[in-house]
Formats: sequence, C-alpha cells, structure tokens
Amino acid sequence: MQQKKLGQLFDVSRYTLGGGGIGQVWGSTSQGEAIKTVNAAYEAGINLFDMAPLYGDGEAEKVMGLAFPDGYPDAVLLTTKCLLGAASGVDIEGILSSSLQQSLALLKRDYIDFFILHGYVVPDNWQTKIPHTVLSKIAVTSSTFNHYVIPAFEKLKQSGRIRAWGVTAASTQVTNLDIISAQRRPDVVQCVSNLLDSAGGMAIAAEKPDPRAVIQHARKHSVGVMGVRAVAAGSLTSVIDRPVAANSAEQIDFERAAPFRLIAAEMGISPAQLAHQYALSMPGVETLVLGVKNREELAECLAAEAAPDLELSLMQRIDAAVRD
Repeated sequence: MQQKKLGQLFDVSRYTLGGGGIGQVWGSTSQGEAIKTVNAAYEAGINLFDMAPLYGDGEAEKVMGLAFPDGYPDAVLLTTKCLLGAASGVDIEGILSSSLQQSLALLKRDYIDFFILHGYVVPDNWQTKIPHTVLSKIAVTSSTFNHYVIPAFEKLKQSGRIRAWGVTAASTQVTNLDIISAQRRPDVVQCVSNLLDSAGGMAIAAEKPDPRAVIQHARKHSVGVMGVRAVAAGSLTSVIDRPVAANSAEQIDFERAAPFRLIAAEMGISPAQLAHQYALSMPGVETLVLGVKNREELAECLAAEAAPDLELSLMQRIDAAVRD
C-alpha cells in the first residue's frame, strides 16, 4: 500500500484502520473476526490504527491489544483519544493522563503515537440549539482548550508517553480554522472527508459545513490530515447496516446519495468502494480512516485503494449528482 507523510510527522499508509468497526460501533461483529481484521489490515500494508475508549467501551483497544500477542511490529502506529467534555480546567491534565494510562493498559503498549481530543472545541459562550447538558459532555471551550488542554498534551509529549497530539476538526468553521493556524497548533486533525461533505450525526453547527477548506488550511500549515467518515456513517453504502431513525442525518444523507448509487452501479462497483475511491482522491487527505468491522468490508476498501484515483471529471459528475 502506498504511504504518505502525515503532516510533518511519520510516513503512514493511505488507509488507517479505525476502531469504530472493530469496536462494534458500526454494527455487530465478533472479537475473533475483529482481531483477524486487524491482522489482515496490517498484512495489506496498513500501519496506522485509530483507537478510542468510546469505541465499544474499550473493545477496540482490547482487540488491538490481542491482535499482536508477540508484540507490535515496529511499523505499527497507534492513536487513542480522550473525551473531556466540560471538565474543570484544573482537572484536565489528570483526566488526560488517567485516560491515556487505561488505554495503554488495554493496548498493551507503553506509549501512543497520536493522542487525540475526542469531541469538539467550541467558541466561548457559544449560542447553539444543542442543550447544554449534551454539549457539556462532548465539547470544551476554546479558552479551556488553549489554557489547559494544549499544555497538558505538550507535557505528555515531553514525557514520551505520546509522540504527537491532535483534534477532531468538526466544530464551527472559524474554530476549526483558528485551531489549525494557532501558534500552538495540533500535529494532526481528523476531518470529514466524503463526497457529501457531511458529518451526519456528528455535526453540531448549524452552518453549512466546508470540510474541504479545513483540509486545505491544514495542508497550508503543515498539519497532518486524517480523513474520516468516507462512507458518511453508512449513508454512501448500498444499505445502512444498523437501525437509524427516519429523520436522522444518516437517513437524510442516504436518500440524498441515491444518484451516487446509480453512478456506482453504472461503473459496476459497490457504492462503498466508489465512496472510498472518491475520498482517497480528495486533495490534502493523507490517510483515510476506515470504519470496517470485518475482513469482507476491508477487502472492498482495499480494492478501492488499489484502483487509480478518480479523474476530476468523474468527481465533478458525482458532486453535481448529489448537490443540494
């Protein structure tokens, strides 16, 4: 598998195996099949694995810890995450350190290559329709991020327990861009990378998202880009493989993508494969995080990576087909 330099950091495979699938966030699978999927991904050339405690309440990290019983190969790179929410600033360093230690124990490793803030950074005193009780569980304010989160990440980096840190750039556009261009900026960002430009149920801002501008801004500032949600939480596949509400963002995206599925059928490939080819062809995406939960889904993604990048004319045709 081809590799690219992730920002100013390490050479990584074009695909990253995400923990959502093997942690059973995206439908059920067995632990045994999840372990075999990790091994198959590594054998196919994937060297970056994106974990988090929230992926199956630690299940994804357990799977990774079991996948290489004789120890991790030197080439393997790992991420994990921590969801802070509205934690008090003075508690943040301890929360991050404790969460990291629990993840390391499950992963059976003494350091992490990338430690990523799970959730969102939002403006101070942000006026939003999201109930405060919900927002307080998933977001930190910009002030808290700058004054407490960044120093804690940097301290962990200096200690050698992490090699780099990052954030999910899925907040308001101005916040996303400010984080990337700040003097103390992340080493890497995870950013929505799909043909709908949709974060689906992840979206918290009312404004129309522009993740492609975020990706290019990161590229300008030498911040690594990990693309996420290539199949828009299942909306760009043949069928969403878990129950979703009729008025959910995922169902709305699924209906919007009907013309895209016709193009995939015309080409003789699955919508999932074409969605991955599209995301891999997006300028600035250095590695694409997969949400696969078994070897069959992995094989479909590997076929997309082995195929040539999509021609600009085809990408423009797809864009026109799903335009709002």
